[in-house]
Amino acid sequence: MPTKIAILGGGAMATACAILLNEHQDQQVSMWLRSADLAREITETRENKRLLPGVQIPQEIDVTGDIEKAVADAEFLVVAIPSAFLRTSLEQLAPALNSNRPTISVVKGLEPETHQRPSEIITDVLGTRSVIAVGGPSHAEEIARRLPATVVAASGDLSLAKRVQSMFATDRFRVYANVDLIGVEVAGAVKNVIAIAAGICDGLGFGDNAKSALMTRGIVEMSRFGAYFGAEESTFSGLAGIGDLITTCISPYGRNRLVGRRLGEGESLSDIIESMDAVAEGVKTTQAVMEISDQNDIDMPISQEIYRVLFEEKSPLEATQTLMNRPYKIE
Repeated sequence: MPTKIAILGGGAMATACAILLNEHQDQQVSMWLRSADLAREITETRENKRLLPGVQIPQEIDVTGDIEKAVADAEFLVVAIPSAFLRTSLEQLAPALNSNRPTISVVKGLEPETHQRPSEIITDVLGTRSVIAVGGPSHAEEIARRLPATVVAASGDLSLAKRVQSMFATDRFRVYANVDLIGVEVAGAVKNVIAIAAGICDGLGFGDNAKSALMTRGIVEMSRFGAYFGAEESTFSGLAGIGDLITTCISPYGRNRLVGRRLGEGESLSDIIESMDAVAEGVKTTQAVMEISDQNDIDMPISQEIYRVLFEEKSPLEATQTLMNRPYKIE
């Protein structure tokens, strides 16, 4: 019997995961969407036209708005819901998700109200269960088109991480196993804050030197923040850390970089968010990062300036000057 995998979410990453997992003949994939109308449209056209235009979704993937049907007999869940909506979505779906089946999270972010990571939200709402985080440089637009990529599957249970490794791995998608669930989730969240700063560099017309310096000091902040949670320092020099940060800071697909670029060009945050089709996780994550760092005296100068640009109307150029004029340090 094939392994049944149910994906929760209808975005680009959910769609890319469905296409990827379907490459294994011994896996049966279903995909649940909140919108029954969109589920019917995708079923008929085999395309997620708004978020992944031109990418064909294989007929074998069952796309449905019926949660009971989607998760029936599923051995694994894949959660691909934006972190801003993760808790409320899971609370609504909880009656259908009451078994303790292992849950794979491709969610990146921190909940502003509770400061919880995606795995903590999942277990908080659905009860104790094994959670595996998949992270690394992995834009959905490339995965869905079978462009080569490499990620990590992280769980405190190495055998479970290896199981997910084999489920996701293909000839175009390499997966490493990792036991640092906390580090992979923290890296995946905080890199989005740094990506907003990278976009600001672009919007202000800065060069490669500035962005390289920003990314280098950004990974220092990510590692410092992760240390507070007990994450392994080595995680931040790997795929989930510097790997994901590079992709997010340079890719044309990066929503957080786009937010920063438009801020640097002079647009307001409200106008930017209103015009976007997809969620930029870094905006809300910035709030959580700054609250945690302020409460625990974690030095996060880049994140602090991004917070001031986003929520205190500080100009991007002034924020840049503040960073450049900080007291001299020894690296």
